[in-house]
Amino acid sequence: MKKLFLLLFFACLVLQIKAGTAQEVAEADSTATISSRINQAFTPFVDQLAAVLFWDPFAAIGVYDPQLYDKNGQLVLDEKGTPVQAPLKLIVVWLMAGGLFFTFYLRFVNVRAFRHAIGLVSGKHNKKDSKGEVSHFQALTTALSATVGLGNIAGVAVAISIGGPGATIWMIMAGLLGMSLKFAECTLGLKYRIINEKGEVSGGAMYYLKNGLSRKGLMPLGIMLAVTFSVMAIGGSVGGGNMLQANQAFEQLTTFFPSLSGYGFWYGLLMAFFVGLVIIGGIKSIASVTSRIVPFMAVLYVAASLIIIAMHFDQTGHALQLIWNGAFDAEAMKGGVIGVLIFGFQRGAFSNEAGVGSASIAHAAAKTDQPVSEGIVALLEPFVDTVIICTMTALVIIFTGVYEDTSGIQGVSLTSAAYGSVISWFPFVLLGAVTLFAFSTMISWSYYGLKGFDFLFGGISQRYFGSRKPAGMLFNSFFLLCIIIGSAASLGPVMDFSDMMVLCMAFPNLLGLFILAPEVKKDLKAYWKKHKSENA
Repeated sequence: MKKLFLLLFFACLVLQIKAGTAQEVAEADSTATISSRINQAFTPFVDQLAAVLFWDPFAAIGVYDPQLYDKNGQLVLDEKGTPVQAPLKLIVVWLMAGGLFFTFYLRFVNVRAFRHAIGLVSGKHNKKDSKGEVSHFQALTTALSATVGLGNIAGVAVAISIGGPGATIWMIMAGLLGMSLKFAECTLGLKYRIINEKGEVSGGAMYYLKNGLSRKGLMPLGIMLAVTFSVMAIGGSVGGGNMLQANQAFEQLTTFFPSLSGYGFWYGLLMAFFVGLVIIGGIKSIASVTSRIVPFMAVLYVAASLIIIAMHFDQTGHALQLIWNGAFDAEAMKGGVIGVLIFGFQRGAFSNEAGVGSASIAHAAAKTDQPVSEGIVALLEPFVDTVIICTMTALVIIFTGVYEDTSGIQGVSLTSAAYGSVISWFPFVLLGAVTLFAFSTMISWSYYGLKGFDFLFGGISQRYFGSRKPAGMLFNSFFLLCIIIGSAASLGPVMDFSDMMVLCMAFPNLLGLFILAPEVKKDLKAYWKKHKSENA
């Protein structure tokens, strides 16, 4: 408990310093709340960062028009009257290329290994003497808790409301291709993990980028990619894994209790307290919590979705036609197929994080001496996260038709309106689901960011303080601070910052995966041979 209060003290101290930098802006409005001060300082920062990281080279050279048009040829405007655009970000193309490559290169491992993955998660092939900190199931739920969250609820709503029903197909495609990517990165994550004398595990993309490429005589490149990935992992941790979750959880709360608007700071402080209680216990504490929250909330959410879909079963043909036509005809947009593909694939990729490398950090802690087996377990994540849960959300939004007239609502509020239009009391359940999904995502991403921070600064901390713990305390304080900032900021800047940090982790990760692909294929072949001989 003392550690938690110390972390929160550091977080609030840093927040006070940051709030001071926005004092000149806040003085222009004597009634400015703490939340508005944070928002005024955060939004310009994100806008400047987006101009660099989300630059669209294809639109810049005139390959296509990124602006969206309605059926009458008029520009589509957002709630602020700003033209909506669907830029073909280089990172989206990069992820699509990675998914296609590994799916074909590994001969559709996402299909061939699916049944075996179920057996592994059920504990059928467990060995008691295997090294690690968590079971296959706990590693899966920890990684799932980082992906099954508001990306499935708020992100899907954004994709459908802007990209139309056709975005659903491209989200599903992102999930199916992502299964092969998850297999590759999580296999390597466990293969190159490091276990200290206390049995604590450090693994993930930064380790296979550094050590895996070093074995191929590419040490300078490996170190550069590992450092870049770690920096982005820290950003992804506090962005998509933290600020977006806190933001949309508070947004859902204010939908039911409008009087709380403007009190995001205090909500964030309370959420930071409970997150801090869990993360100070490390991966075992995190896995213990997520293994309980994730299955319960996922089953509840999918069950409610199936009920609504069943109630609209007679509209199935019309809905499927909307999805198909929207994906390939896209009459509502000029160059609409590209726009719908971008919104669908980007939201799917952001939701399941395949190719990003984040899940490899959690799976590296699994109790197994077979890296390929953990990679096979990991391929279930995009299927559960995107193919099942994201699709359920999309179908409910399409069946209920709320996407046709958003009336200024966006993100999780749109999803809540869709479910509430059929089950009047379900928005209250969704409020609890959003809060728990946000909570579980934050505690998992805190571990990812911590491992990235430890990779960069743990050695320095060990050298000067005789322990790596001071570096961990510094990061956790910063992480808790960002929960407070995310709760107070607007959705647009938070969503953009989340996308930037999480998706940009794929640049160094995928480059390393392409280089190490022959090694993954060789290990997979050897694993299947051994598995078949043992079960002959």
